[in-house]
Amino acid sequence: MRKWILRFGSLLLAISLLVGCTSGDNNGGQAVNNNNQQETNENNLETSQNEDIILITISIDDGEEIVTEKEVPVEDGAILMDVMKENFDIEEDGGFINSIEGIAPEEGEEKAWMYFVNDEMAPVGANEFELSSGDKVVFDLQSWE
Repeated sequence: MRKWILRFGSLLLAISLLVGCTSGDNNGGQAVNNNNQQETNENNLETSQNEDIILITISIDDGEEIVTEKEVPVEDGAILMDVMKENFDIEEDGGFINSIEGIAPEEGEEKAWMYFVNDEMAPVGANEFELSSGDKVVFDLQSWE
């Protein structure tokens, strides 16, 4: 009878240890999830720290009338056309911007949207231009004569 009680006690002890270890694994899994969440938060913070601010100004007639001015967060190397589409109401055709915020040249008017980055006319279209931190972009509806 003593052997039977000893075996039964050993079995209960083994079951208790298994149940205890299983509960510990669930907490360990929670710890892993917390670590993953912390890593995700750190990655998001790192991503937001990788974003830079650029200033975009929309104007008419060589800056005589400012339509809007907006500071926009961008990642280094972002394409200007993509940034414009995300932040403004843009109508474009084949990479050529026809309208910004509903403003377009009148029929027969010899005006077009020109853009400048850091006070220099850009050498490529907005769908090819890569932005850098601190860029100052001006889109101006002006005569192309």
